[in-house]
Amino acid sequence: MNIQDLIRPTIKALKPYSSARDEFQGVTDNMVFLDANENPFENGVNRYPDPQQGKLKVMLSEIKDISTKNILLGNGSDEILDLIFRAFCEPNQDNIVILPPTYGMYEVLANLNAIGIKKVNLDDAFQPKVDDVLNVADINSKLLFICSPNNPSGNSFTSEAIEKMVSNFKGIVVIDEAYIDFSTEKSWLSRLNEFPNLIVTQTLSKAYAMAGIRLGICYASEEIIKVLNTIKPPYNINELTQKKAIELLNVKDLATNQIADILKERSALISELKAISYISKIYPTDANFVLVKVDDANKRYNQLIEKGIVIRNRTSQPGCENSLRLTVGTPKENEILIKTLLSISKS
Repeated sequence: MNIQDLIRPTIKALKPYSSARDEFQGVTDNMVFLDANENPFENGVNRYPDPQQGKLKVMLSEIKDISTKNILLGNGSDEILDLIFRAFCEPNQDNIVILPPTYGMYEVLANLNAIGIKKVNLDDAFQPKVDDVLNVADINSKLLFICSPNNPSGNSFTSEAIEKMVSNFKGIVVIDEAYIDFSTEKSWLSRLNEFPNLIVTQTLSKAYAMAGIRLGICYASEEIIKVLNTIKPPYNINELTQKKAIELLNVKDLATNQIADILKERSALISELKAISYISKIYPTDANFVLVKVDDANKRYNQLIEKGIVIRNRTSQPGCENSLRLTVGTPKENEILIKTLLSISKS
């Protein structure tokens, strides 16, 4: 596959903006910077941040065992997804393939960029209908979005299904691994070099407990990363975000211990949910949330709101009729949730 054939002509012809910090990348010690029209009075954030986030990428490179040349950072995963649309999809001409029920931003970004949408619903077990996915794609199908573990269902897709789609789809395949750290399945990062059309997105918002700093991560071939770097905003990751990410990633075993706690709580929560009379099904999950089927999702959602508990009502999503999505909280939060679910069982 020739990736260059998939890039929009206007993007291939684009000359990227060169910021002041892009043009000078030498040793910064004892240098006087008068190139970027910054306020010279030092307060910790008066200078522009590193536009390529060098220190942070080195840390992620070591954690994930992947070259910094294969990493792009975004202001949340949503910015990364938007950049992918802009790089590969021609407005009012191309289309994407999505697998509902899935993360809603794929459709939002497609509409925002005037890109068509082809939908192939997951089967009753929330697994992709691989042959249908490949058959629905046409010459203008530039992107295929695979969310695994999937949101809102929580399950991982089989490796066989994903491999068949990645191997046979004629465009770019984006595997969204926002919840991979809670899964027993291996990340597709380990096979990135096998597939030139593969992009893997991850985030620090979930397992790494940094939703507030908005930091998404894109892993792809050096060729794809170069394309996305061409069109990303020059200073898309601010100084405070970079510093906070480095600070927390430096805390030994912090994420590992929190993931272990969440998985323990997830098991305990699922066990307790089995006692709720109006929950008819608890779906398998590889994420930090549990999808459950209830008798009346709208009624139960409103009852929980009245009791001060906010969950997600997913009943409008394909295959998720009368389903509620429950995030795994702290032991105290989960205890409150179960007690409340039991208390409303007769109403």
